[in-house]
Amino acid sequence: MPTAETDVLIIGASQAGLAAGYYLKQKNVNFRIIGMEKRLGGVWRQRYDSLVLFTPRAYSSLPGLPLTGDPNGYAAKDEIADYLERYAAHFDLPVQLETEVLSLTKEQGKFKVHTRTGEYLANNVIVAAGPFHKPFVPGFREALANDVYQVHTSQYLNPSSLKDGAVLVVGAGNSGAQIAAELAQDREVYLSAGHKMRFLPLQLFGKSIFWWADKLGVMNASVDGKLGRFLSRQGDPIFGYELRALVKQGKIKLKPKTESARGHEFTFQDQSKLTVQNVIWATGFRPDYGWIRIADVLDDKGKPVHHRGVSPVQGLYFLGLPWQYTRGSALIGGVGRDAEYISELCR
Repeated sequence: MPTAETDVLIIGASQAGLAAGYYLKQKNVNFRIIGMEKRLGGVWRQRYDSLVLFTPRAYSSLPGLPLTGDPNGYAAKDEIADYLERYAAHFDLPVQLETEVLSLTKEQGKFKVHTRTGEYLANNVIVAAGPFHKPFVPGFREALANDVYQVHTSQYLNPSSLKDGAVLVVGAGNSGAQIAAELAQDREVYLSAGHKMRFLPLQLFGKSIFWWADKLGVMNASVDGKLGRFLSRQGDPIFGYELRALVKQGKIKLKPKTESARGHEFTFQDQSKLTVQNVIWATGFRPDYGWIRIADVLDDKGKPVHHRGVSPVQGLYFLGLPWQYTRGSALIGGVGRDAEYISELCR
Protein backbone atom coordinates (compact mmCIF):
# COMPACT_ATOMS: atom_id res chain seq x y z
CA MET A 1 0.00 0.00 0.00
CA PRO A 2 1.26 3.53 -0.77
CA THR A 3 2.57 5.80 1.99
CA ALA A 4 1.89 9.54 1.96
CA GLU A 5 3.64 12.11 4.15
CA THR A 6 2.21 15.37 5.45
CA ASP A 7 2.86 17.86 8.23
CA VAL A 8 -0.68 17.61 9.63
CA LEU A 9 -3.19 14.83 9.09
CA ILE A 10 -6.78 15.57 10.07
CA ILE A 11 -8.88 12.48 10.77
CA GLY A 12 -12.53 13.37 10.21
CA ALA A 13 -14.05 15.29 7.30
CA SER A 14 -17.12 16.83 8.93
CA GLN A 15 -17.43 20.29 10.47
CA ALA A 16 -14.54 20.01 12.95
CA GLY A 17 -12.09 18.65 10.39
CA LEU A 18 -13.06 21.25 7.78
CA ALA A 19 -12.71 24.10 10.30
CA ALA A 20 -9.21 22.89 11.17
CA GLY A 21 -8.40 22.71 7.48
CA TYR A 22 -9.55 26.30 6.99
CA TYR A 23 -7.06 27.63 9.55
CA LEU A 24 -4.20 25.42 8.41
CA LYS A 25 -4.71 26.63 4.85
CA GLN A 26 -4.39 30.24 6.06
CA LYS A 27 -0.98 29.30 7.46
CA ASN A 28 0.13 27.52 4.27
CA VAL A 29 0.67 24.32 6.23
CA ASN A 30 0.99 21.03 4.35
CA PHE A 31 -2.03 19.02 5.50
CA ARG A 32 -4.64 16.50 4.45
CA ILE A 33 -8.14 15.68 5.64
CA ILE A 34 -9.38 12.09 5.51
CA GLY A 35 -12.90 10.82 6.15
CA MET A 36 -14.86 7.57 5.95
CA GLU A 37 -17.90 8.93 4.14
CA LYS A 38 -18.50 8.60 0.39
CA ARG A 39 -19.65 12.21 0.14
CA LEU A 40 -18.97 15.25 2.28
CA GLY A 41 -21.83 15.82 4.69
CA GLY A 42 -22.67 12.14 4.60
CA VAL A 43 -23.12 11.86 8.36
CA TRP A 44 -25.76 14.60 8.21
CA ARG A 45 -27.53 13.17 5.16
CA GLN A 46 -28.04 9.85 6.94
CA ARG A 47 -29.89 11.33 9.93
CA TYR A 48 -33.68 11.29 10.28
CA ASP A 49 -35.61 13.24 7.66
CA SER A 50 -37.13 15.86 9.97
CA LEU A 51 -33.87 16.81 11.72
CA VAL A 52 -33.54 20.58 12.09
CA LEU A 53 -30.80 22.41 13.99
CA PHE A 54 -31.87 24.19 17.16
CA THR A 55 -29.24 26.89 16.55
CA PRO A 56 -30.30 29.55 14.01
CA ARG A 57 -28.27 29.98 10.84
CA ALA A 58 -26.54 33.04 12.29
CA TYR A 59 -24.88 30.70 14.81
CA SER A 60 -24.41 27.68 12.54
CA SER A 61 -21.56 28.68 10.24
CA LEU A 62 -17.94 27.59 10.03
CA PRO A 63 -15.20 30.25 9.91
CA GLY A 64 -14.88 32.23 6.69
CA LEU A 65 -18.13 31.28 4.94
CA PRO A 66 -21.57 32.22 6.32
CA LEU A 67 -24.46 29.83 5.94
CA THR A 68 -26.88 31.34 3.42
CA GLY A 69 -30.58 31.84 4.08
CA ASP A 70 -32.59 33.59 6.78
CA PRO A 71 -30.10 34.17 9.62
CA ASN A 72 -32.91 33.79 12.16
CA GLY A 73 -34.22 30.57 10.61
CA TYR A 74 -33.15 27.01 11.32
CA ALA A 75 -31.29 24.84 8.83
CA ALA A 76 -32.41 21.30 8.03
CA LYS A 77 -29.92 18.45 7.95
CA ASP A 78 -29.49 18.30 4.16
CA GLU A 79 -28.86 22.04 4.06
CA ILE A 80 -25.98 21.55 6.48
CA ALA A 81 -24.65 18.62 4.46
CA ASP A 82 -24.68 20.72 1.29
CA TYR A 83 -23.02 23.58 3.15
CA LEU A 84 -20.13 21.37 4.29
CA GLU A 85 -19.62 20.20 0.71
CA ARG A 86 -19.68 23.79 -0.53
CA TYR A 87 -17.30 24.88 2.25
CA ALA A 88 -14.61 22.36 1.28
CA ALA A 89 -14.89 23.33 -2.39
CA HIS A 90 -14.87 27.07 -1.66
CA PHE A 91 -11.57 26.88 0.22
CA ASP A 92 -10.18 24.06 -1.95
CA LEU A 93 -9.45 21.89 1.07
CA PRO A 94 -7.49 18.68 0.41
CA VAL A 95 -10.09 16.09 1.42
CA GLN A 96 -9.82 12.38 0.72
CA LEU A 97 -13.01 10.41 1.36
CA GLU A 98 -13.78 6.69 1.67
CA THR A 99 -10.70 6.37 3.87
CA GLU A 100 -11.29 4.30 7.00
CA VAL A 101 -8.60 4.55 9.68
CA LEU A 102 -7.61 1.21 11.14
CA SER A 103 -4.88 2.32 13.55
CA LEU A 104 -2.89 5.30 14.77
CA THR A 105 0.56 4.76 16.25
CA LYS A 106 3.66 6.87 16.89
CA GLU A 107 7.08 5.62 15.97
CA GLN A 108 10.38 7.52 16.09
CA GLY A 109 8.65 10.86 16.52
CA LYS A 110 6.26 10.37 13.59
CA PHE A 111 2.60 9.42 13.61
CA LYS A 112 1.68 6.47 11.41
CA VAL A 113 -1.94 6.20 10.31
CA HIS A 114 -2.90 2.90 8.74
CA THR A 115 -6.05 2.96 6.58
CA ARG A 116 -7.76 0.50 4.26
CA THR A 117 -6.37 2.39 1.27
CA GLY A 118 -2.83 3.18 2.39
CA GLU A 119 -0.61 4.64 5.11
CA TYR A 120 0.11 8.18 6.18
CA LEU A 121 3.06 9.59 8.06
CA ALA A 122 2.51 12.91 9.82
CA ASN A 123 4.25 15.20 12.27
CA ASN A 124 0.89 16.17 13.79
CA VAL A 125 -2.51 14.49 13.90
CA ILE A 126 -5.83 16.18 14.66
CA VAL A 127 -8.54 13.67 15.56
CA ALA A 128 -11.68 15.47 14.43
CA ALA A 129 -13.92 12.41 14.27
CA GLY A 130 -16.37 13.80 16.82
CA PRO A 131 -17.73 12.05 19.93
CA PHE A 132 -20.56 10.09 18.30
CA HIS A 133 -19.16 6.78 17.11
CA LYS A 134 -21.12 3.72 18.23
CA PRO A 135 -24.89 3.90 18.76
CA PHE A 136 -25.64 2.85 22.33
CA VAL A 137 -28.61 0.59 23.05
CA PRO A 138 -29.26 -1.09 26.43
CA GLY A 139 -28.44 -4.79 26.53
CA PHE A 140 -31.97 -5.75 27.50
CA ARG A 141 -33.12 -4.96 23.97
CA GLU A 142 -32.13 -8.55 23.17
CA ALA A 143 -34.98 -9.82 25.35
CA LEU A 144 -37.64 -8.11 23.23
CA ALA A 145 -39.82 -10.20 20.96
CA ASN A 146 -38.77 -10.36 17.31
CA ASP A 147 -41.96 -8.69 16.15
CA VAL A 148 -41.33 -5.52 18.21
CA TYR A 149 -39.92 -2.98 15.78
CA GLN A 150 -36.89 -1.26 17.29
CA VAL A 151 -34.50 1.28 15.81
CA HIS A 152 -31.80 3.64 17.10
CA THR A 153 -32.08 7.32 16.17
CA SER A 154 -28.99 6.93 13.98
CA GLN A 155 -31.00 4.58 11.72
CA TYR A 156 -34.49 6.09 12.09
CA LEU A 157 -35.64 8.08 9.04
CA ASN A 158 -39.37 8.84 9.30
CA PRO A 159 -42.67 7.53 10.72
CA SER A 160 -43.36 5.37 7.66
CA SER A 161 -40.70 2.87 8.77
CA LEU A 162 -42.62 2.01 11.95
CA LYS A 163 -45.30 -0.62 12.41
CA ASP A 164 -48.88 0.37 13.23
CA GLY A 165 -49.58 1.05 16.89
CA ALA A 166 -48.02 2.85 19.83
CA VAL A 167 -44.36 3.82 20.02
CA LEU A 168 -42.01 4.25 22.96
CA VAL A 169 -39.14 6.72 22.56
CA VAL A 170 -36.42 5.88 25.09
CA GLY A 171 -34.28 8.92 25.79
CA ALA A 172 -35.32 12.54 26.15
CA GLY A 173 -32.52 14.57 24.62
CA ASN A 174 -33.13 16.90 21.68
CA SER A 175 -33.25 14.06 19.13
CA GLY A 176 -35.70 12.06 21.23
CA ALA A 177 -37.82 15.18 21.75
CA GLN A 178 -37.92 16.03 18.03
CA ILE A 179 -38.81 12.48 17.00
CA ALA A 180 -41.47 12.08 19.71
CA ALA A 181 -43.08 15.35 18.61
CA GLU A 182 -43.08 14.22 14.98
CA LEU A 183 -44.67 10.85 15.80
CA ALA A 184 -47.32 12.37 18.07
CA GLN A 185 -49.12 13.83 15.07
CA ASP A 186 -50.86 10.56 14.24
CA ARG A 187 -50.09 7.87 16.82
CA GLU A 188 -49.88 7.11 20.54
CA VAL A 189 -46.46 8.13 21.84
CA TYR A 190 -44.69 7.47 25.13
CA LEU A 191 -41.42 9.17 26.05
CA SER A 192 -39.11 7.62 28.65
CA ALA A 193 -36.87 10.16 30.37
CA GLY A 194 -34.09 9.09 32.71
CA HIS A 195 -33.67 12.64 34.03
CA LYS A 196 -35.75 15.73 34.68
CA MET A 197 -36.17 17.59 31.42
CA ARG A 198 -35.19 21.24 31.22
CA PHE A 199 -36.68 23.40 28.47
CA LEU A 200 -35.36 26.60 26.94
CA PRO A 201 -37.23 28.75 24.41
CA LEU A 202 -35.88 29.11 20.91
CA GLN A 203 -36.74 32.82 21.06
CA LEU A 204 -36.80 35.30 23.94
CA PHE A 205 -38.07 38.87 23.48
CA GLY A 206 -37.74 38.51 19.72
CA LYS A 207 -34.13 37.27 19.81
CA SER A 208 -32.70 33.77 19.52
CA ILE A 209 -31.82 32.18 22.85
CA PHE A 210 -28.34 31.76 21.39
CA TRP A 211 -28.15 35.53 20.80
CA TRP A 212 -28.81 35.99 24.52
CA ALA A 213 -26.34 33.26 25.46
CA ASP A 214 -23.71 34.93 23.30
CA LYS A 215 -24.32 38.39 24.76
CA LEU A 216 -24.28 37.04 28.32
CA GLY A 217 -21.03 35.15 27.76
CA VAL A 218 -22.56 31.71 28.16
CA MET A 219 -21.35 30.37 24.82
CA ASN A 220 -17.76 31.38 25.53
CA ALA A 221 -17.68 30.34 29.18
CA SER A 222 -14.67 28.04 29.43
CA VAL A 223 -14.75 24.71 31.21
CA ASP A 224 -11.87 26.03 33.34
CA GLY A 225 -14.06 28.75 34.84
CA LYS A 226 -16.77 28.60 37.49
CA LEU A 227 -19.67 29.25 35.09
CA GLY A 228 -18.37 26.77 32.53
CA ARG A 229 -17.88 24.04 35.13
CA PHE A 230 -21.40 24.60 36.41
CA LEU A 231 -22.98 24.54 32.95
CA SER A 232 -21.04 21.46 31.82
CA ARG A 233 -22.52 19.47 34.72
CA GLN A 234 -26.11 20.40 33.86
CA GLY A 235 -26.50 18.44 30.64
CA ASP A 236 -28.14 19.80 27.52
CA PRO A 237 -31.60 21.36 27.77
CA ILE A 238 -34.35 20.70 25.24
CA PHE A 239 -34.64 23.68 22.94
CA GLY A 240 -38.17 24.80 22.13
CA TYR A 241 -41.48 24.17 23.83
CA GLU A 242 -43.16 21.87 21.30
CA LEU A 243 -42.58 18.72 23.36
CA ARG A 244 -43.74 20.38 26.57
CA ALA A 245 -46.95 21.52 24.86
CA LEU A 246 -47.66 18.04 23.48
CA VAL A 247 -47.17 16.54 26.94
CA LYS A 248 -49.63 19.04 28.43
CA GLN A 249 -52.14 18.18 25.70
CA GLY A 250 -51.77 14.50 26.50
CA LYS A 251 -50.48 13.67 23.02
CA ILE A 252 -47.20 12.45 24.50
CA LYS A 253 -47.24 10.49 27.75
CA LEU A 254 -44.12 10.64 29.92
CA LYS A 255 -42.60 7.58 31.54
CA PRO A 256 -39.60 7.42 33.89
CA LYS A 257 -36.34 5.67 33.04
CA THR A 258 -36.70 2.36 31.19
CA GLU A 259 -35.24 -0.34 33.44
CA SER A 260 -35.87 -3.54 31.47
CA ALA A 261 -37.81 -5.17 28.68
CA ARG A 262 -38.97 -8.67 27.85
CA GLY A 263 -41.19 -9.99 25.11
CA HIS A 264 -43.54 -7.13 24.27
CA GLU A 265 -43.38 -5.43 27.69
CA PHE A 266 -41.22 -2.60 29.06
CA THR A 267 -40.71 -1.97 32.78
CA PHE A 268 -39.88 1.48 34.11
CA GLN A 269 -38.16 2.86 37.19
CA ASP A 270 -41.48 3.29 39.00
CA GLN A 271 -42.25 -0.40 38.24
CA SER A 272 -45.03 0.56 35.83
CA LYS A 273 -45.25 -1.51 32.67
CA LEU A 274 -46.11 -0.79 29.05
CA THR A 275 -46.73 -2.82 25.91
CA VAL A 276 -45.98 -1.16 22.56
CA GLN A 277 -45.34 -2.29 18.99
CA ASN A 278 -42.40 0.07 18.34
CA VAL A 279 -39.44 1.42 20.25
CA ILE A 280 -37.01 4.13 19.19
CA TRP A 281 -33.75 4.15 21.09
CA ALA A 282 -32.75 7.81 21.54
CA THR A 283 -30.04 6.60 23.90
CA GLY A 284 -27.06 8.36 22.39
CA PHE A 285 -23.65 7.11 21.38
CA ARG A 286 -20.47 5.83 22.93
CA PRO A 287 -16.97 6.86 21.84
CA ASP A 288 -14.80 4.34 20.05
CA TYR A 289 -11.14 5.33 19.93
CA GLY A 290 -9.82 1.77 20.09
CA TRP A 291 -7.90 2.38 16.88
CA ILE A 292 -5.62 4.85 18.72
CA ARG A 293 -2.77 2.65 19.90
CA ILE A 294 -0.67 5.17 21.76
CA ALA A 295 -0.19 5.04 25.54
CA ASP A 296 -1.65 7.75 27.80
CA VAL A 297 -4.01 9.12 25.14
CA LEU A 298 -7.24 7.57 26.49
CA ASP A 299 -8.55 7.26 30.04
CA ASP A 300 -9.92 4.08 31.63
CA LYS A 301 -13.32 4.77 30.01
CA GLY A 302 -11.80 5.05 26.55
CA LYS A 303 -12.26 8.82 26.35
CA PRO A 304 -9.53 11.24 25.22
CA VAL A 305 -7.25 12.70 27.89
CA HIS A 306 -6.80 16.32 26.94
CA HIS A 307 -6.88 19.95 27.98
CA ARG A 308 -8.52 22.17 25.42
CA GLY A 309 -8.00 19.44 22.85
CA VAL A 310 -4.29 19.01 23.51
CA SER A 311 -3.37 15.43 24.39
CA PRO A 312 -0.42 14.38 26.61
CA VAL A 313 1.31 13.08 23.47
CA GLN A 314 3.15 15.83 21.62
CA GLY A 315 1.62 16.55 18.23
CA LEU A 316 -1.69 14.77 18.87
CA TYR A 317 -4.85 16.85 19.21
CA PHE A 318 -8.62 16.38 19.43
CA LEU A 319 -11.31 18.60 18.00
CA GLY A 320 -15.11 18.76 18.13
CA LEU A 321 -15.60 17.20 21.57
CA PRO A 322 -18.51 18.29 23.82
CA TRP A 323 -17.24 20.94 26.21
CA GLN A 324 -13.74 20.63 24.75
CA TYR A 325 -13.32 24.18 26.02
CA THR A 326 -16.72 25.93 25.86
CA ARG A 327 -20.43 25.17 25.44
CA GLY A 328 -20.02 25.77 21.71
CA SER A 329 -17.12 23.36 21.17
CA ALA A 330 -19.27 20.62 19.62
CA LEU A 331 -21.55 22.99 17.68
CA ILE A 332 -20.99 24.00 14.08
CA GLY A 333 -20.89 27.67 15.03
CA GLY A 334 -18.48 27.13 17.94
CA VAL A 335 -15.95 24.58 16.71
CA GLY A 336 -14.03 27.23 14.78
CA ARG A 337 -12.64 28.79 17.94
CA ASP A 338 -11.09 25.49 19.03
CA ALA A 339 -9.90 24.78 15.49
CA GLU A 340 -8.03 28.08 15.39
CA TYR A 341 -6.39 27.34 18.74
CA ILE A 342 -5.31 23.83 17.72
CA SER A 343 -4.02 24.96 14.33
CA GLU A 344 -1.67 27.44 16.02
CA LEU A 345 -0.07 24.56 17.94
CA CYS A 346 0.68 22.42 14.89
CA ARG A 347 4.36 22.77 14.01
